[in-house]
Amino acid sequence: MANYVKWVSSSKQSIWRTVGLFFILMGPGIITSNVDNDAGGITTYSLAGAEYGLKLVWSLVPIMIALIVVQEMCARMGVVTGKGLSDLIREKFGAKITFYLVIGVFLTNMGNVLSEFAGVAAGCEVFGVNKFISVPISAFLVWLMVVKGSYKSVEKVFLVACLFYISYVVTGVIVKPDWGNVFEQFLHPHLSLHPTEMTMLIGIVGTTIAPWMQFYLQASIVEKGVKTEDYKFARFDVVLGAFAVHIVAFFIILVCAETLFKHGVKVETAKDAALSLAPLAGKYCTYLFAFGLINASLFAASILPLSTTYLICEGLGWEVGLDKKFIEAPQFYGFYSLIIFLGAGIILFPNFPLIPIMYFSQVLNGMVLPFVLIFMLLLINDKKLMANYTNGPIFNIVAWVTSIVMIGLTLLLIVETF
Repeated sequence: MANYVKWVSSSKQSIWRTVGLFFILMGPGIITSNVDNDAGGITTYSLAGAEYGLKLVWSLVPIMIALIVVQEMCARMGVVTGKGLSDLIREKFGAKITFYLVIGVFLTNMGNVLSEFAGVAAGCEVFGVNKFISVPISAFLVWLMVVKGSYKSVEKVFLVACLFYISYVVTGVIVKPDWGNVFEQFLHPHLSLHPTEMTMLIGIVGTTIAPWMQFYLQASIVEKGVKTEDYKFARFDVVLGAFAVHIVAFFIILVCAETLFKHGVKVETAKDAALSLAPLAGKYCTYLFAFGLINASLFAASILPLSTTYLICEGLGWEVGLDKKFIEAPQFYGFYSLIIFLGAGIILFPNFPLIPIMYFSQVLNGMVLPFVLIFMLLLINDKKLMANYTNGPIFNIVAWVTSIVMIGLTLLLIVETF
């Protein structure tokens, strides 16, 4: 009996220790995935639901699996090597290749940063706040949080921001969907080869797996200091993040399918979707949807510049890290400040051609992503670099198939865009 009591006590301590370690080590995976539901992502999902109803909702399952595969490799490389992705690419493939990669991702991310501040402006306009007030205040708060905070404090803010995505789940419940029909769409997926439908499917994939995500995830894993013996927690963090982001994406599509699609309402942006919900599902749905857009845009406006800054500074061998002071890493904070204020400043120009910029960033995104995926697969299978943590045969097959599919889809995206 005494031995049994000791065993139970030991088991409880082990469980609580495991739970405690997870909460200490969680963050990079959940944050990186959730940022993917940014202004561009919300717009894409809104359009998918408004134009095609629930026909494409099945695609979220294979896309989630692809996201887990890609991000697990990044997290594993960060834990084993203790270096960021840009750093490893420079060491393995040389400074010249890294330079071109830096230029490509920088231009892509600048287009995305513009769309995030446009999302802030659009969401605040639903509440009657002019962009000349909302955008400068948002840019300053985002800049202040990162420049004056530490890695731990910034990560806590980002994790809190993840919780506010629940506004889309609440909105989905309010519209009272036909759950039987929803499950039917999952059980009997519909794939059409119609060009416009294929383009939307490519858009959903493209907004889920982006180059910047891999650089930010690996850099934050390194900065958090996750060790190989605790990697299982980081891996679970990645899986949980991928699952959470697709739950939110599902509810955004669901809300627009059950309201806008059923009533034949056409929209072009997430702001249009939010405003169109008022007469169909009530003003509270509009406010919840707009609040989610503001939260997602602010969240991404913080992360995307950070990802870009990690990429540039690692690639050029400069000091990086939120725990470093400005004087210790002037290039790191300098580039971050430049991206934030440049992105916010451009949005304030009247009649700025935002839509062409967003399309151009998508084209660059499609051009850069295949190279990033190939670099990752070559690095993850390097025995000298990864030792016993290279991909196994089955995982390698899944990873290469995922990469080839992603390359094919992004090439299709480029062709469709042009």
